[in-house]
Amino acid sequence: MATVKLILRKNKQNKQGEVPIYIRITKGDHSSFISTGVYIKPQHWNENKKEIRSSCPNSERIKNFLEHKLVEAKDVVLKKEVESKYSAPKTLKHAINGTSGVKFFAFADKFIKNYEEKGKIGTYNRFKAVLAKMKNFVEEESFTFDQMTVHFLKQYEEYLRNVLKNANNTVHANLKAIMRIIHEAVRDDVIAIEKNPFLKHKIKWQSTEKVFLTEEEIEALENLALEIGSMKYHHRNMYLFACHAGGIRISDLIQLKWENFTGNHILLSTQKTGSMISVKLPQKALAIIELYKSKDAKKDDFIFPFLDKSDNLKDPKILHTRISSITSYTNTDLKDLAKDAKIEKHIHFHTSRHTWATRALRKGMRIEYVSKLMGHNSIRTTQIYAKIVNADLDKAMEVFD
Repeated sequence: MATVKLILRKNKQNKQGEVPIYIRITKGDHSSFISTGVYIKPQHWNENKKEIRSSCPNSERIKNFLEHKLVEAKDVVLKKEVESKYSAPKTLKHAINGTSGVKFFAFADKFIKNYEEKGKIGTYNRFKAVLAKMKNFVEEESFTFDQMTVHFLKQYEEYLRNVLKNANNTVHANLKAIMRIIHEAVRDDVIAIEKNPFLKHKIKWQSTEKVFLTEEEIEALENLALEIGSMKYHHRNMYLFACHAGGIRISDLIQLKWENFTGNHILLSTQKTGSMISVKLPQKALAIIELYKSKDAKKDDFIFPFLDKSDNLKDPKILHTRISSITSYTNTDLKDLAKDAKIEKHIHFHTSRHTWATRALRKGMRIEYVSKLMGHNSIRTTQIYAKIVNADLDKAMEVFD
């Protein structure tokens, strides 16, 4: 149960030497405070009885006012706690004040600002796009968490599907981002846990086919005659390197430096998850590295020639923009390269991760090792590749029919 008391907040003394009286709502280790608007001199407060002394000017009138405010607050808290034992102090505070709660977009903007400050520009931009889309639907900045109901989510989901024509997994990604913000609001005691509409509104991810290359298709890419030093040449080489070297993400390969190469290993901290990985390079990956070696190469030089050290790459926004541009260019070239190699698949750089994972499992590598080398936070993420390999094995058994 929450406790409701009058307290003197001595740390908020004004220029006249007066201190405010607040109502404090405490539950567990959390408290919220509501101003009564009353200021008194510290000597007019009885700390033991939590009330003003008779020596205070207009003491009876002020005491009656404070008692009335306290009784009102206790009544509201009792009513809310009968409704839900999970009511947090901040939720009780809003109920006492008769306000409609915290504004959703104000909280959300502050939440995603943390990603920008941490240099996670890609994540920040994704959340920002999700919120911009939702603001267009709501059309009011004053939208509150109290209005974020199951009914609202159903309406918004219909809007995403039927008006914006978003695909199922795009809808899922948008709702998942909103759910993440709501979970943070629950964690911060902004809303009570049972006010989370996603407890009743479930979102479903539709499995998509993982595109990967066969050994023959990899060889076809390797055998393409390309002009040495051309962008297609570099994009092809970086893609094949990922297919052979643990499926390293393009954002990490673009930033790969000679200091990350030990002679037979690549050591790096992944940009997406921050996990440290060490990949022992097979011969084909080492052969690609050799193409870029030069006698005057410095440790802080990039292995693949896409970034320029003269750019202000310490600025996360500039770095993110450069990586996004290079990724887009690479994916455009990969479409042409696949066509030239007679590969009838829609490939983009991320398919190199799928390719490496399925190859590794087919060659007998333990799934725990595959998961570790790919920098997955959970082995469950890796298990999708095991299913692909098992499906291939099942298909192979059809020769007996």
